[in-house]
Amino acid sequence: MVTALFLILAFLLVFTVPVYIALSFSTAITLSLFTSIPLEVVPQRMFAGIDKFSLMAVPFFILAANVMKSGGLSARILKLANAAVGHFKGGLAMTVVVACMFFGAVSGSSPATVIAIGGLMIPALTRAGYEEKFSVGLISSSAAVAVIIPPSIGMIVYGSVTGVSVGDLFMAGIGPGILYGLAFIGYSYYYAVKNNLKPEKSSSPKELWLAFKDSFWALGIPVVIIGGIYGGFFTPTEAAAVAAVYAIFVSLFIYKDLNIKSLMKEAIESAVGTAQVMVLLAAASVFAWLLTRQQVPQALAETLISISNSKIAILLMMNIILLIVGMFIDPASSTMILAPLFLPLALAFSIDPVHLGIIMVVNGAIGMFTPPFGLNLFVASGVSKLPISRIVSGVIPFIILSLITLMLVTFVPQISLWLPNILR
Repeated sequence: MVTALFLILAFLLVFTVPVYIALSFSTAITLSLFTSIPLEVVPQRMFAGIDKFSLMAVPFFILAANVMKSGGLSARILKLANAAVGHFKGGLAMTVVVACMFFGAVSGSSPATVIAIGGLMIPALTRAGYEEKFSVGLISSSAAVAVIIPPSIGMIVYGSVTGVSVGDLFMAGIGPGILYGLAFIGYSYYYAVKNNLKPEKSSSPKELWLAFKDSFWALGIPVVIIGGIYGGFFTPTEAAAVAAVYAIFVSLFIYKDLNIKSLMKEAIESAVGTAQVMVLLAAASVFAWLLTRQQVPQALAETLISISNSKIAILLMMNIILLIVGMFIDPASSTMILAPLFLPLALAFSIDPVHLGIIMVVNGAIGMFTPPFGLNLFVASGVSKLPISRIVSGVIPFIILSLITLMLVTFVPQISLWLPNILR
């Protein structure tokens, strides 16, 4: 039965059926062929999968990201990043990485980061002498840091599935997110030296201060989110609503780059984006429910343990599975499906559930720009007007760097756990 389920899913994905249809239809077809369970259970389980308080954060973070994009916050973050690192060799590329880290820290949305940063920086990078494929590859991959640095929708989904504290996951994502960014900053420097690219004009202390002052309100969002959660003022779910209200207030009344008409447009776009995420989560939840009902988590744990009793080997096998799945399915859906399967195995090998969550989130980030179905690739193609085939050659060095970073995060748990352990 389980074999038939995966074969049907694979068949549908090969023929480019949308992921949410492939997940839900494969479940429905398997139930109808191999069980007497009425098909009414499919929509019931889909609704139950998204009927969770923690998932209420998703629409608010999406709204916050969209408001930032059109409300002037992202442009100011870019200006600050350029003032801080633009004068280094490869500084313009470093600016992209730093800006993606800042923007990811206040939006939690990888595709939104591609749109917000890519639209402004791809032309600037090209004018400065960077190859077009490098520029688009850099933005496609750097934007994925938004999946790792809190607030992260992937962390919210993992917390809703496993019961792990979303606040702890947010704290645990800071170290890996910074490591991820540093790897790309290092490669940007190497690329600039190799191609003899000139740095930007150095910013004076006054210019740096003015850039910081101008972006001060934009940088306040992560402070509000993280400080509010650990100060006990609100939950991670409530923090999402606070972030959205904060972004709207700053855009409307302080920066004044957003008006009511534009706000309504962003609200509609956010509703559409939320619907896309939720229908994927609903379909993934009914698929995961059937796997759990068939005791696949227990069977997977027994199979992997029979292959090896080594914790290192188990972690490697988890990563391989996550990377393969990430090539075809978005991070939220893969987390919804695989987290219930991997959690019992992780507990059996004394792997911290928070650490497991970060491993899954980092794998999800890599999947966002990994062929053939990395969403960032398609978004970047739309922004840059380049074909996917040309973008793929540009992201290969960043995939290699990301895999090295993933191995460090996997086998050095303290990169993720030091901050949650301090704050617990």
